Amino acid sequence: MSGTTVEFSPAAAPLAGKLLTQALEILDRYPAGRERSALLPLLHLVQTEEGFVSPSGVAFCAEILGINKAQVGAVATFYTMYKRRPTGDYLISVCTNTLCNVLGGQDVYDGLVEHLGVGHDETTADGSITLEHAECLAACDYAPVVTVNYDYAIDQATPDAAVALAESLRKGERPVSARGARICTLKEMQVQLAGFADPRAGAVADGAAGAPSLRGVSLAQEHGVAVADFNLDTPIPTTKPARDESAKAIKDPARPGARGGAKPAEKVGIVHKAADAVKAAASTVAGKAEQVVGRAEQVVGQRRAGETVKAGDDKDPQVRTAEARNPNADTPAKGAAGTGLPESGAAPENPAEAAGVKQENPGHSGNEETK
Repeated sequence: MSGTTVEFSPAAAPLAGKLLTQALEILDRYPAGRERSALLPLLHLVQTEEGFVSPSGVAFCAEILGINKAQVGAVATFYTMYKRRPTGDYLISVCTNTLCNVLGGQDVYDGLVEHLGVGHDETTADGSITLEHAECLAACDYAPVVTVNYDYAIDQATPDAAVALAESLRKGERPVSARGARICTLKEMQVQLAGFADPRAGAVADGAAGAPSLRGVSLAQEHGVAVADFNLDTPIPTTKPARDESAKAIKDPARPGARGGAKPAEKVGIVHKAADAVKAAASTVAGKAEQVVGRAEQVVGQRRAGETVKAGDDKDPQVRTAEARNPNADTPAKGAAGTGLPESGAAPENPAEAAGVKQENPGHSGNEETK
């Protein structure tokens, strides 16, 4: 795709001038004909420049991939990591899901709301911080947790610690995260999410798992709990395991060659039963068709003889019931016996309905088909 030439619209051209080289590099990661899969990193690439997915960004992604803007918008509005309006330099996310909430996550979030004067997905007046509550940040062992631009910033957070972090960021400081990489701006983080190396010092964290994450292993070692016949040096298979044909044979015993499958004579019997069922169904359909044709010929003959063709007995019972309950101008309910409906032509009890009927004055009230 590096040699691709795209004519960009005026809406997409400004971003194309800045991001085209990187965008083509992203497209080169995908097989020919599958470049549309590059939409996710392309949206992150747009956010490296603008901090959110703007209408210009949508147009740029659509035009370089050869799809329409509605398809781009469907993806950009589905994932919460794509922002649809300007976002602060630092996105503070507080987990308020079950475990974090029980351990004080909501109190942490409420403390930030009160201190910053903004709510969910809102940005402070100086444009430095956007606050959001997150459904889960995948760190239940450190609950409640707070992240800044998707890096873990505070473990086992308290309202005071969260407020102190926010103030530090507003002053332009970049505190070291609890377990993540060095805190960066949202645009800098988008570089990594688009799939490019970040040359900043400390941009990528690398460390051992903490004590809460290893608590289960520690307890197992302490109490001598181990998986039977477990070998840490067992290589992880890199090929797809062979299909278990025996399990499939149990699910489909009639499959040819399956273990315990049906015998040849039984298979013949199954086929004959299926054929008989199909013949019976076809015969029923043919019989109903003959009835319809016969009735149609009868109606045609009556009309040619000048007879009045009355509707009624040959109708489907459901049709007759529906006409009795909700008659139209061609089939009013005469008597409506057994339906609980008033006699045809009876004046409505509701004054408003009576006035409407009088104003409309319907003229047709017959119950016969046109000759």
